[in-house]
Amino acid sequence: MKKISVFLDDYRIAPDGYVLAETIDECLELLHKFEIEHLSLDHDLVDRYRNGFMLVQRMIRDKLFADRITIHSANAVGGKAMYKSLLQAQKDSLIPSTTIISLRPLPLDSIPISMIDHYLKTKILARS
Repeated sequence: MKKISVFLDDYRIAPDGYVLAETIDECLELLHKFEIEHLSLDHDLVDRYRNGFMLVQRMIRDKLFADRITIHSANAVGGKAMYKSLLQAQKDSLIPSTTIISLRPLPLDSIPISMIDHYLKTKILARS
């Protein structure tokens, strides 16, 4: 099965090669249907109660993961809570130890050139 990369965000444009999910329901559907190479997550979504942290909780509970998970939220508190939850789940052996978990906040208006390499790695890894 071909792996895909998913970008959960309701404001930013997904990087080239990524499938955009604007809600946690869209993201959960992709997690159930596909193997995910890279999953990049925002915290703040239109529905403030169905946010990125809720998605992370569901992912841990239902054992839905990706090879790499990046928290790109500009919300420092929410993003750190997501990141710490994933790290704790990995420490508790609920997430495979091979899953790479990163906290890399992005500004709301664009993806800085210095961050492009982080997202391009998916294309390079997928070709290998």
